[in-house]
Amino acid sequence: MTDAATVLVADDEPHLLRLVKFRLEREGYNVITATDGEAALELARSERPDLCVLDVMMPKRSGFEVLKALREDESHRGMKVIMLTARAQDRDVDAGFSLGADDYLTKPFSPQELRVRVGAHLAKR
Repeated sequence: MTDAATVLVADDEPHLLRLVKFRLEREGYNVITATDGEAALELARSERPDLCVLDVMMPKRSGFEVLKALREDESHRGMKVIMLTARAQDRDVDAGFSLGADDYLTKPFSPQELRVRVGAHLAKR
């Protein structure tokens, strides 16, 4: 893949972060990571990834707060965002979509399903 897409993965669970990074790098993506919401927002702004995978419950800023900040910034509005979280209640899913999430995956998740969804969203770029 010569024009490899860049994916930002933000999660405060180190083992999950390593798993997602490994799986996506195996698919040929450039993967950058953050362990809290503030770092995720800074990386999203500076590195301009093609897609972000954001955990909802993170220190410093939640994934929802990061998503909201990205959608409020016109230069980042088109960035694809997949929310990845253990919060599977309807109101949480609705909140993610109402803030502008492109997709929502709940934990535990299938790494294969994440790979397919990332690929589908990046195919539209």
